[in-house]
Amino acid sequence: MSGPPPSQQEIIQKYKQLQSDCTQFVTKISELEVERNEHDLVIKTLAPLEGDRKAFRLVGGVLVERTVGEVLPSVTENRVNLNTVLENLTKMLDEKQKITLAYKNEHNIRTQEEAQQDAKAQQMAA
Repeated sequence: MSGPPPSQQEIIQKYKQLQSDCTQFVTKISELEVERNEHDLVIKTLAPLEGDRKAFRLVGGVLVERTVGEVLPSVTENRVNLNTVLENLTKMLDEKQKITLAYKNEHNIRTQEEAQQDAKAQQMAA
């Protein structure tokens, strides 16, 4: 048996939490896209260089001297991993957005903007 129905405040609080979760996904996706673009730039820069040429890589806050031949495969692998993580996060975001929309529709939640649009539509109709 389920308990008493949630109060208006609990419904709104849960909706805000769902929206917050979506915002966190969007923020993380944006951060990772920037990181992926940086990897693309590094790969584009290193690709035409000879493999035995010096290259420096930041590892745990320490700049380490390596060769292009050592660094390029590692950076390329990291980029592939970033793509995988981005795909997964995007799928999770889509799912969370669907859940949020279903919750909003289930509880007939109207945002302030939607309420204002409805009011304008009613004024235009009158």
